Amino acid sequence: MGDGPLIVQSDKTILLEVDHPQATEARHEIAAFAELERAPEHVHTYRLTPLGLWNARAAGLDAEQVLDTLLRFSRYPVPHALLIDVEETMSRYGRLRLEKDPVHGLVLRSDDFPVLEEVHRAKKIVPMLGPRIDPQTTVVHSSQRGALKQALLKLGWPAEDRAGYVDGTPHPIALTETVTAAPGTDAAGGTHDGGGSPASSAGAGGGWSLRPYQRVAAENFWAGGSGVVVLPCGAGKTLVGAAAMAQSSTTTLILVTNTVSARQWRDELLKRTTLTEDEIGEYSGAVKEVKPVTIATYQVLTAKRGGLYPHLELLDANDWGLIVYDEVHLLPAPIFRMTADLQARRRLGLTATLVREDGREGEVFSLIGPKRYDAPWKDIEAQGYIAPADCIEVRVDLPRDERMAYAMAEEADKYRLCAASESKTDVVERLVAKHDDEQLLVIGQFLDQLAEIGERIGAPVITGATSVKERQRLFDAFRAGEERRLVVSKVANFSIDLPEASVAIQVSGSFGSRQEEAQRLGRLLRPKADGRGARFYALVARDTLDADFAAKRQRFLAEQGYAYRILDAGEIA
Repeated sequence: MGDGPLIVQSDKTILLEVDHPQATEARHEIAAFAELERAPEHVHTYRLTPLGLWNARAAGLDAEQVLDTLLRFSRYPVPHALLIDVEETMSRYGRLRLEKDPVHGLVLRSDDFPVLEEVHRAKKIVPMLGPRIDPQTTVVHSSQRGALKQALLKLGWPAEDRAGYVDGTPHPIALTETVTAAPGTDAAGGTHDGGGSPASSAGAGGGWSLRPYQRVAAENFWAGGSGVVVLPCGAGKTLVGAAAMAQSSTTTLILVTNTVSARQWRDELLKRTTLTEDEIGEYSGAVKEVKPVTIATYQVLTAKRGGLYPHLELLDANDWGLIVYDEVHLLPAPIFRMTADLQARRRLGLTATLVREDGREGEVFSLIGPKRYDAPWKDIEAQGYIAPADCIEVRVDLPRDERMAYAMAEEADKYRLCAASESKTDVVERLVAKHDDEQLLVIGQFLDQLAEIGERIGAPVITGATSVKERQRLFDAFRAGEERRLVVSKVANFSIDLPEASVAIQVSGSFGSRQEEAQRLGRLLRPKADGRGARFYALVARDTLDADFAAKRQRFLAEQGYAYRILDAGEIA
């Protein structure tokens, strides 16, 4: 028996003792293949899942490395059955391969005859297959490439897609990098999701270079052909996209969450690549341009008219050589369905977290591609590329009348009652006074709560009803320091770049959404010109659903090494 920080159990759970001297090292290594389930103060619980192990395998980890990590850090002997199970699960990835055959076109191959035989006897898969060429090879209808990968994943045999990609229409794209990067001085974070410090974000004037991890992420993606790159907010995912575009040098379709994000992508590409304004089109609710590089919003593509999606044909209407999915963890169902038919095109997914609250991570894996690169947040912070963050949960008590209303409320109304408590507004005022000299965001879910807070602290409120032009004006004023405070709804969760924001106060959220928590902290992680860290306050009502949901939301950040300090509202001066 050792004295390591892990207890590995036969039910595929892994317990991590948080206070152990090796806890940080162990957390870092197991995060590559295990998912955090619970993160209370002293012992965190991870779980081994087939999808987590297959993603690790696709990203280059083999079973030997996973088993070595478990054995090295485990306090007690690792159950033998679990070791065998991990090895066998990981060996399932790639036993089936989709390949291009010069005579028969798309084929499914396996060196393991019984596996192919099992697949041939699965009722849902048979209609996707053509004739058997030999004991190891079966023809696949090319239109079924995506659907087959989904079905095989559900069957427990994830296929490795080696069938290659169409080249797409050539279009010259090059990066304009000119200098060697160094932490804290480069501009390769960009202004959108980038983390470039003001001292360095002069772009073309000051010179810039891809950061080492951005280069590796782009290379890993290109070597794999399609897949997902996971980087913290503020670490420059946009630049990974730009590097992939330069490698491809073809027409490119970029899918983003909203119009503000689309314009930030456009500005970043103009600054960091040889693309000109005439080569970049916007396809949104306001503008419908199709150019060699087209940036489209998920909303416009999934807008229905007469029961149909008239704009989805954009995905397949041009001979795109590359499709980039920004914030891939948010992909709407219609985009998934269309992506199933786009398997011959290279696909790059970008995200800060692969967590999906609807459990559709398997569809990201099978349709966009497996995880090709994943950098722990704390690693990027240690390199000086994102700001250190202090996470604080401030617990408030509901006043007696609110407590009684909560106790008597219908289940559907309980969360709103506790999350939008008047007592939180009082705490917001005190926190705003405490951080009077800093750029500050208040983020929440409920519009009436946000309107009241905006009035009380004298700050503009940005919601879904705020026009794109007004949003951009207010964000620009905030970046310039003309507005010191903004109150924002969930419209600011994603792809909004506010590099000088150093304090965020979260008053309410989307129930137990882990990815929302990660995105909200991410608003603060761009490095500051003066080297300051960030403060992220989460206001939580005691003994209510608010507290339950807060514990769930914090799981992803706990996995990344962010611990929440607990303060009582009375301790806020």
